[in-house]
Amino acid sequence: MADNRRWWALVVIALAQLMVVLDMTIVNIALPSAQVALHMSDGNRQWVITSYTLAFGGLLLLGGRIADLAGRRVAFMTGLVGFAAASALGGAAVDQGMLFGARALQGVFAALLAPAALSLLTTTFTDPKERGKAFGIFGAIIGAGAAVGLLAGGFLTQYLDWRWCLYVNVPIALAAFAGAWVLLPGGGRHPDARLDVPGALFGSAGMLALVYGFSEAESRSWTDGLVLALLCGGVALLGLFGYWQTRAPVPLLPMTVVRDRQRIGAFLTVLLVTVGMFGVFLFLTYYMQRVLGYSPVKTGVAYLPITVGMVTGSTQVAARLLHRVPPRVLMVPGLLVAAGALVLIAQVGVEPAYASHILPGMLMLGLGMGTAMMTSVSLATGNVAPRDSGAASATFNTAQQVGGSIGTALLNTIAASVTTRYATAHAATVPDKALLAAKAAVHGFNVATWWAMAALLLGALVAGVVVNADRVPTPQAAPERAPEPVDSAT
Repeated sequence: MADNRRWWALVVIALAQLMVVLDMTIVNIALPSAQVALHMSDGNRQWVITSYTLAFGGLLLLGGRIADLAGRRVAFMTGLVGFAAASALGGAAVDQGMLFGARALQGVFAALLAPAALSLLTTTFTDPKERGKAFGIFGAIIGAGAAVGLLAGGFLTQYLDWRWCLYVNVPIALAAFAGAWVLLPGGGRHPDARLDVPGALFGSAGMLALVYGFSEAESRSWTDGLVLALLCGGVALLGLFGYWQTRAPVPLLPMTVVRDRQRIGAFLTVLLVTVGMFGVFLFLTYYMQRVLGYSPVKTGVAYLPITVGMVTGSTQVAARLLHRVPPRVLMVPGLLVAAGALVLIAQVGVEPAYASHILPGMLMLGLGMGTAMMTSVSLATGNVAPRDSGAASATFNTAQQVGGSIGTALLNTIAASVTTRYATAHAATVPDKALLAAKAAVHGFNVATWWAMAALLLGALVAGVVVNADRVPTPQAAPERAPEPVDSAT
């Protein structure tokens, strides 16, 4: 592909990824308003996030294989159209069930879109210097997308309606579709690709059972028979998924993808990091809007330091050092900085603590996450055969979304349970019901944030022990298992 066309293709790919990131941050800002409008309980509110991440993570491997079968460009464009339609449906939701369903449908099409986008990026930029620059730009645009989402979510929720936080995806998707039609090459199809339906059923059902089990623990207790059955059944189904992948003629998750030690380290690190991060963003939104009384716009502005840190970490730290130092030298310190940020955030009380705790915590969190996550992306998708690029990209995204699904359900359950116990225990000593509710909510958020910090520390330990490469590998080192068909995307 000509140089100019290749860089314009990066713009189209990044625009689609921006939409997915923007959708997540916008929904976080809009969630308190949507909860009131659709009469959601505190236990059910997390499904606005979880229904999306669960469908996204559960179907990503299948989406990556469909991209191999149908072609990356076709999968990319189909994902854009479907995502736009699901967003319009969510914006028109008349009850919480309709919103949850629309969010799940968004996740289905995002599962087709995301692996195609990352696969297009990794196969388009194979030169190490160009690839580092492209990933740096990609990471910066994603960080900017988070900022745009937070600000747009605030403005749309406050001055129009929370529903416009979903409607806004429609014009973005259509613009990306037009760019893909003109700029992206065809190709990327593999004639031997097949859809592993049993693998998709085992994997998706297992993750659904786990997340649903975590979410039900808040209302039923951890020792409830249904909760235990869901958690044990989820683990068993995921075990069957792993076993089937070693026997399937064309597995969703080729063993060549997961046998590499560096990729395993990257996947596990990302899984643990997102377990901790998704819940924290949910809590911060509620803390600022419900406890500190911030408007949606002010909340969006208050989130900007995270974006500043993410852009700095991805473009000024990781992109510059990615091919100069061992990847764990970037990943471990980045995750330790992020964990330190959560220590600060977990200290907040009902009194205003933005300048003293939230602001420095957000800056540290963004810097650490930007450095660690960009390094993990490059590590997960490097040194992989072109025919497996879709599966490797999908596996990375799966780790991210499954971690987010489990983390949101688990941390929301912990926060809700601790909040209830605190309110019951202190009802006699705090007669002011509004103050009691605020103190109980903040205590629940703080306890859940400590658990999130533990997940980041475990991620840093995994990165330090498992990832031992001297440098991040490049696609040019990828061994081919068989003669590769000509791919015009490269």
